[in-house]
Amino acid sequence: MSKKVLVLSIILLLTTISLASVSLSSAATKTSTSDNQWITDYAIYDYATDALLVQHVASTNKTQVFSPVLPGADISITFTVNVIASGEGDLTLRSGLSKPSSGTYWTYNDDSYDLGSSFKPNSATTAFNWEEGTFEITLNGKVPTSTSAAKSIIAVTLSGPSGSTLDTIKITATTAEMGTFQTLLSQKQDEVEAMKASGVDPGYTDLCENILTNAQSVAESGDTEDAIALLNGIGVNAPAGSFMQVAFYPIVAVVAVVAVLFIVMFLRIRSKMSYFRLVVEDQIKDLEGLTLRASKIDRAMSANLDSVKDRLKRLVGM
Repeated sequence: MSKKVLVLSIILLLTTISLASVSLSSAATKTSTSDNQWITDYAIYDYATDALLVQHVASTNKTQVFSPVLPGADISITFTVNVIASGEGDLTLRSGLSKPSSGTYWTYNDDSYDLGSSFKPNSATTAFNWEEGTFEITLNGKVPTSTSAAKSIIAVTLSGPSGSTLDTIKITATTAEMGTFQTLLSQKQDEVEAMKASGVDPGYTDLCENILTNAQSVAESGDTEDAIALLNGIGVNAPAGSFMQVAFYPIVAVVAVVAVLFIVMFLRIRSKMSYFRLVVEDQIKDLEGLTLRASKIDRAMSANLDSVKDRLKRLVGM
């Protein structure tokens, strides 16, 4: 009986180790596949003016919007394709833009990578050789129109031979007013973060964040004018920060202590002045007696004493 238990335990242990190895191998394969970027950097330009509208840098994974991408506008998207390894069959590029007003869908001027005979510049969907390497290509086209204030469009799709999607470029087409809203929204989000860093009352910053959320909902519903009005209310007359609230009472206490010290010193000085006045008044009385006696002996001395007495009277306000 004990031998059967031992054998079963060994079988269970080996099965567990085998399953764990398969799971780890599968996870590693998925991770390595998902980490690969087929389309790296890209930039979106206005086709007529060549003005830069949007730029994405793969190394920092940041997308910077300079101007809104308007529905119906002719644009060019220049992007880099990184084919990490060669394979069988062809890879496919598919445009999500409408036919350009002039010229071809695809513009390719890089001789370092051979796209092959399957590449068709004037076709919305084209193929190219699956060979290891990196190349830059440009898609030209018109942004599809939409009745909504903002619409996400898959402008470029890179697929494998089986049709599976390897990578995409998504853009958001907005109206000019929606573009203004997006720019203002970004500014207000930065302002709210600055308020938090400076210690503004958390209740007020929470209110601002709710306004940001509501403004986005209002804008997405199509009422961008009201959404912009909501954003403009953020940052006006922001309340004092928590630091100022905490420091307010100690500051009042310090001022109160200084005031008390001033009053005490004033009373002490006033008390000393009263005592000084009494002493001077006594001295004046003594001088009056001396002056009277000196007048009988020496008139000049009496006049001098009388002058001193008058000065003392003026000093104490008598």
